[in-house]
Amino acid sequence: MKSIEEVVKIAMTRPRRKMAVAAPEGLNVLEGLKMAMDLVEPILVGNRDVLLPMMQEVGLEAEIVDVKDPVQAAHEAVKLVSSGYADLIMKGKTDTPNFLRAVLNKEYGLRTGNLLSHITIMEIPAYHKLLFVTDAGMNIRPDYNQKLQITQNAIAVLRALGYDEIKIAAVASIEALHHDMPETYDAAMLSKAAQRGQLGKGVLLEGPLGFDIAISRESAEIKKIKSPVAGDADVILVPDVASGNIMAKAIIYFGDAKSGGIVVGARAPVVLLSRADTPQQKYYSIALALATII
Repeated sequence: MKSIEEVVKIAMTRPRRKMAVAAPEGLNVLEGLKMAMDLVEPILVGNRDVLLPMMQEVGLEAEIVDVKDPVQAAHEAVKLVSSGYADLIMKGKTDTPNFLRAVLNKEYGLRTGNLLSHITIMEIPAYHKLLFVTDAGMNIRPDYNQKLQITQNAIAVLRALGYDEIKIAAVASIEALHHDMPETYDAAMLSKAAQRGQLGKGVLLEGPLGFDIAISRESAEIKKIKSPVAGDADVILVPDVASGNIMAKAIIYFGDAKSGGIVVGARAPVVLLSRADTPQQKYYSIALALATII
């Protein structure tokens, strides 16, 4: 896939779904929701007194569940999904830790027993196809087993989008094993797991690879690295959340990339973005979430 618009087209083929939005008191949130009205029916869980004038300003009509406190709004939004009233959930202006605590609540949260992970989709003018980055938003320092689950979550997303062959680069700062860099060993073990078919048919995973090798055939040729993933990665598996978050934001801001992001592994898609993200990013994130519902 070469553009996010292809993902939007897939989302357009899905039934329109109800989406609970936790603490949506922000113009960029409401503008993004207005753009996505053909995809979802938003349920705004937040402060009615604050929301009504903002909704009038952007021209949005939607159901409101009046909850003044943003932390409580996150919990009420999760309950709407766990009860079956809504089909997916989106973070608005509530902060990420409190939002995720609600999502993971043992009583009414959206746990499945699987690891939850974040995946970012990016359309980058300098790259020849869509690039997915994981996990740049949730798991801080994942070990091998967690990276395996993060990889499986990413594979599930791309499968839902129709990918038959998936090329994954487990990136590090070097292409060799190094005893002071555990991420190089994790990448090598994941590569071996893929070779043995443990990640499923059509999954090619190579690592450790430098980021330049993952996205540039020229760099691979210069460094004499032969791999079907080199210069053609669909997914970048990052070592930790710090490197992934910095890399993704650098690409978005300096590379003029279109982007969106969701959390996968829960009982329902979770649209999770930065509070600073644009309405367009929120729209693309909603489209990605909807497109992954089979």
